[in-house]
Amino acid sequence: MLVTKNRILGCTIIFALAIFIAGCTPPGPRALLKGKKLLERGDYADAVTELKTATTLLPANAQAWNYLGVASQAAGQPADAATAYERALTLDRDLVEAHYNLGCLWLEQNKPDAARTEFTAYTLRRGNAPEGWLKLGAAQLRASDFLPAEKSFSTALSLSADNAEALNGLGLARIERGRPQEAAKFFAAAIQDHPDYAPAILNLAEVEQQYLRDNRSALQHYRAYLALTPHPANWDDVNAIANNLEQPASVAAANPSPANQTQIAPEPPVSSETRTQNTFRPATSPKAQTPAHSNSNPQPRPAIPTEVVKVQPEPVIVGTPDSTATTEPPVELPPDQTPKKTGIWHKLNPVHWFHSSSPPNYVDNGLTPLPSGDSTAPEKSTPLPPINSNPTVVPAPAPQVAPKPVHIVQPAPPTFPRYLYLSPRKPKPGNRPAASGAFTQARELEQDSRWMDAMESYRQASSLDPAWFEAQYNFGVLAYRLQNYPQALVAYEMALAVQRDSVDARYNFALTLKAAGYAVDAADELEKIISQHPDEVRAHLALGNLYDKQFHDIARARRQYLKVLELDPHNEKATDIRFWLAQNPP
Repeated sequence: MLVTKNRILGCTIIFALAIFIAGCTPPGPRALLKGKKLLERGDYADAVTELKTATTLLPANAQAWNYLGVASQAAGQPADAATAYERALTLDRDLVEAHYNLGCLWLEQNKPDAARTEFTAYTLRRGNAPEGWLKLGAAQLRASDFLPAEKSFSTALSLSADNAEALNGLGLARIERGRPQEAAKFFAAAIQDHPDYAPAILNLAEVEQQYLRDNRSALQHYRAYLALTPHPANWDDVNAIANNLEQPASVAAANPSPANQTQIAPEPPVSSETRTQNTFRPATSPKAQTPAHSNSNPQPRPAIPTEVVKVQPEPVIVGTPDSTATTEPPVELPPDQTPKKTGIWHKLNPVHWFHSSSPPNYVDNGLTPLPSGDSTAPEKSTPLPPINSNPTVVPAPAPQVAPKPVHIVQPAPPTFPRYLYLSPRKPKPGNRPAASGAFTQARELEQDSRWMDAMESYRQASSLDPAWFEAQYNFGVLAYRLQNYPQALVAYEMALAVQRDSVDARYNFALTLKAAGYAVDAADELEKIISQHPDEVRAHLALGNLYDKQFHDIARARRQYLKVLELDPHNEKATDIRFWLAQNPP
């Protein structure tokens, strides 16, 4: 009985303490906290009421206005949501979540130009967040800005490998640019990584039917789309198309004559509007948005391994780039003695096989190893019993069984990720006067060390006039300096699309590929330079470093380093190269 009374007394004290603490909380923060909890529970109408109270009591709190925008958008009040988001950005222009949420609202309201502006502001401050690039690509796609959309989706894919939405977006952009076969590859890649990703399945079926005229494959993917659970909203329409595709197949089986086959008209494919809507459906709940508070900012998550390259980047070029570019980083050599390399790729180099005290047991030469001991000694004969002695049976020695040969598995060669080239066509000239203004502003911002703003101005200049080489090139240089390798790669591809014979652009493109982890593609680009310009010293030096550091191919590295000394005996890295050659004899 005493225990029960003590429990009741303790509960009463705790309850009274909770009421006291709640009563001490100011009404403004209390309304904000309550509105957030209601928003998380999905009670949007009551959340709007509480958050309106919070914004009345805390009119200068940008977070409260952002939360009110999310609740209003989820409650089906887009006008109030837009007002709340804009008020939040007026109070705090750096509240990137409000930019993202407002962009989603404009995309939901089919205002792609306004959405593109907000998502651009978001990606400028959250360059490593793939969701921002995905939304920016969707807005650009709806605005019929297909080439920038490819850039955005490619950036998202480099940040989030095997991203189905990014692959699907690239496929849609390729369709609009008249490349259905490439689009089908992107859709198929999305399905391979995510077999239940409905938009890519439907888009692949449509491309196969409408563009590639492969009704059998189209029917297969239509049926795969119809088998998804739960059923898509347009299930009946797609089912009708699939049934009409099956009918010609049955007629052809009954009468395979070409005349009968041409009498049946295929069902018209899903419209382009349906395809886009199925691909980029706006979020219907705040959970689909970026978290409404800034404390949950997305962390950078690079998808590829990067290597810190000790390179001074190319100088920013205002006019036509010259050939005076910064050379590749110095060859890293031991100061006094050659280190003992114990890595597997060091062992695989035949030069080092005879410098080790142990045999190279990782090489399978097809020979059976000898058993331990002297296997070449003559075998002893069985002794005979002595004369006049009782015959005894002398057991024969047990046969010696040779040990089983050891099967050594040869290590697999190293694997490197490959770069997914955009391969853009040469763009058409744009608005050069407007682009010149943005370019000049970028130069001024760069002189003031406002790197992020300068990069954004270069991006605007390259978008206003995609055929302006200097704008694309400088955008790539600055993006490389800021270690934004995805954007730098796209910018250099665009610069090379304008001037394919630019050695500076291709050299910087190769350095960026190396920095981003695409060592094989970097070597390919440097080989292209050497094939057209055999006397390009910096390309030989960079290629030699790649063969030495990334591929551990001493023979090829040696050839490139010798070429550097042949072309430029007084190169600033000549001493290091000679020391390396002495430590790595042929």
